Amino acid sequence: MRRQLLLLLAFVAMLCAGCATDQRNQALIHTLGAYGSTLRWGDFQSALQFVDPKVREANRPTALDLARYQQVRVTGYDDGAGPVPDGENVVHQVVQISLVNINTQSERTVIDRQTWRYDTDKKRWWLMSGLPDITRE
Repeated sequence: MRRQLLLLLAFVAMLCAGCATDQRNQALIHTLGAYGSTLRWGDFQSALQFVDPKVREANRPTALDLARYQQVRVTGYDDGAGPVPDGENVVHQVVQISLVNINTQSERTVIDRQTWRYDTDKKRWWLMSGLPDITRE
């Protein structure tokens, strides 16, 4: 009887762990989709809300950075193979962002190497690498 109870408890614990992983994965899918949509619309100000608060505070975009974001229109956002796990609560993603300068109409592509971290307390993913650097190619 005791052995059956222990097996039942172990099974319940595995189910709960699976639920937590599933919840984390669903949150990642939702977050990456929302972030990608935000950038596709060129809303860099709203995209800033995806950045980890500590990273955002330490690396707040300057007025010049914000002005540069306003001078481009996002024409493509290709997340390629999608996120790659790096441990339990970290994923990396490489994204190609196509931009058109609204003044010159020249198009270029930048590579954005994203690092996302799952906050187990708040149950959400935070962008640790900051907004894309659109000055590099």
